[in-house]
Amino acid sequence: MVGIRSYGGYIPRYRLNRMIVFGSMGWINPANMLNAQGEKAVANFDEDSVTMAAAAASDCAAGFNRDLVGGVYFASTTAPYKERLCANLVAGALAAREDVRTADFGGGLKAGTSALIAALDAVSAGTAENVLVSAADSRLGTMGSVQELMFGDGAAALMVGDTDVIAEFKGSFSTGHDFVDHFRGSEAKYDRQWEERWIRDVGFGQFIPEVVNGLCEKYGVAPGDFAKIIYPCYFGGARKSLNKKLGLEADQVVDNLQAVVGDTGTAQPLLMMVKALEEAKPGDKILLISYGSGCDALYFEVTDKLHELKPRRGVMGSLNRRADLDNYAKYLTWRRMVKVDTGLRGEEQKWTRWSLMWRSHRAMLSLEGNKCTVCGTVQFPPQKVCVNPECGAVDQTEPVVLSDVGGKIASFTSDMLAASINPPAVYGSVNFNGGGRYIFDFTDCTVDDLAVGGPVDFSFRIKYYDAMRDITDYFWKAVPAAEGAE
Repeated sequence: MVGIRSYGGYIPRYRLNRMIVFGSMGWINPANMLNAQGEKAVANFDEDSVTMAAAAASDCAAGFNRDLVGGVYFASTTAPYKERLCANLVAGALAAREDVRTADFGGGLKAGTSALIAALDAVSAGTAENVLVSAADSRLGTMGSVQELMFGDGAAALMVGDTDVIAEFKGSFSTGHDFVDHFRGSEAKYDRQWEERWIRDVGFGQFIPEVVNGLCEKYGVAPGDFAKIIYPCYFGGARKSLNKKLGLEADQVVDNLQAVVGDTGTAQPLLMMVKALEEAKPGDKILLISYGSGCDALYFEVTDKLHELKPRRGVMGSLNRRADLDNYAKYLTWRRMVKVDTGLRGEEQKWTRWSLMWRSHRAMLSLEGNKCTVCGTVQFPPQKVCVNPECGAVDQTEPVVLSDVGGKIASFTSDMLAASINPPAVYGSVNFNGGGRYIFDFTDCTVDDLAVGGPVDFSFRIKYYDAMRDITDYFWKAVPAAEGAE
């Protein structure tokens, strides 16, 4: 039986009320008031599609032996690199083995489901096992545009396998159309779209019924047979028309999270799938539909194994962990839509030494230290000589991954002089649970959220961005643990 073994989701902590955006930019297009309800999820200044995909993938893989992950697929239309495989960064953050199959998917908003179909095909063919698909996007609309209000940031991940399947894959049906409703050239920063009525009537209004009817005819089912139907579309009127055209009841259609997250691009159908699985029960049939340059439709049936999967953070956990971003200018700065002065320290050259990064890539991507096999002392970064003064063993270590062990704050400071687009910079020493200590930046918090001895988790984030060379570099940061966490 081939299907989904696990799921994970990630929605950034910060939420921007759309009325704040409209209050700043409504003068350019007063009709945007109709789109200004609710809030949108906003990636932090040190987040992008790679870090969000890594967070969703980590949630999905929690409790699984990472050595059993046979593939990592990454889907996005906002990947930070055109010629550097971002799936390798996600696989590194997972501490997956290095003979893992990796691939990037992009070019259209159905890339997430295309990656999922590729994973299902690979597992069905027996050429890969336990393939983890992670999709994420952080799309930008120009200031004052509809897209600026409607887009949100987020990620979702699904693990595909052939054992302990929580949702069995029954089949799929796809269409491909060079229907250009949204587009972004290779050098463009912002999404552009054609006339809205045309998108609603010809795009969503024709292509989604086409793929639904195609799948139903292929597998002898009807829309009414599905307990949950997922499709992305942030036009409220179009969703009502589609539900009526397809004969769907309100409780069949999974909420698109538009009021609390926004449209997350390639991640949107998978994020909605995660929400559906959080609410599903064994026997439920689920129809997952993507949209963008055509459509994919995937048919799943939930199994009894669903209740054996340990709870994930998923969508609901991410929604419950939120903070208001009440400053529109800060959002613009974080997304590099406006340039700000970070002082003379901000002009320092950030050289990336690729040979050094390769030699230390397991430490930097996987937060991998080592453990002395003589006395058990854990060290990070990994060292040849045991730091324990009573041991001092040389070259007698084994690797140990520290990204999921958590830690305790040993010290911290708030620095207004350091160059940062989110001042003050907050950093300090953290003791790993089980041994070892390192200096980390703190993120997703203020200095008031920190206390010596307080618990932290570790999150894969952007360490710095070299604007001159367009290089994004990554490392791990410390995040105050959720309330109630060990």
